[in-house]
Amino acid sequence: MVLVESDSELSHGDPAPQFELPAAAGDTVALDDLRSYDALLVVFTCNHCPYAEAKVEELNYLTETYPSLAVVGINPNDAEAYPEDSFDRMRERVAADEIRYTAYLRDESQTVTDDYGAVCTPDPFLFDRSRSGDETHFELVFHSRIDDAMSPDETVSAYEMRTAVEAVLNDEPIPLTETPSQGCSIK
Repeated sequence: MVLVESDSELSHGDPAPQFELPAAAGDTVALDDLRSYDALLVVFTCNHCPYAEAKVEELNYLTETYPSLAVVGINPNDAEAYPEDSFDRMRERVAADEIRYTAYLRDESQTVTDDYGAVCTPDPFLFDRSRSGDETHFELVFHSRIDDAMSPDETVSAYEMRTAVEAVLNDEPIPLTETPSQGCSIK
């Protein structure tokens, strides 16, 4: 396990890079399928990393608490080297109700991962829906950690992504300084 810090080159105001990926719940999910949501949280994650696993329940909480927020987990890891990250295992976890995100997607080619500049699991990107004329798109507003527990054995004292999501959904400024997420390197 190699611990790395997120360092994407996406900047505030950048549009969410497009994707269309297979979903663990069936079919495929594209960015355009999520346009009805007011905000979008894309989290590069996986099944084997203890840093990512420590955030599953918080991501489930965000999904269930904020119905106008789409929570999309994207697993980019090499399933041959890390069988726990296989698409079959992703499907099992969704079917067992362990993962309840809006969508849990597989980026086998890592193309989408590269487009976002994600480097670790978890690596979260929060986007706000923006309208320009008849066009709707998501713009990056917050690229930071999910909470202040930076290792799997720490206790959370500040649920930072909750605060950011609530600010975005209430059309308020996010009252937090961004802190890079850290976790296992993407394999």
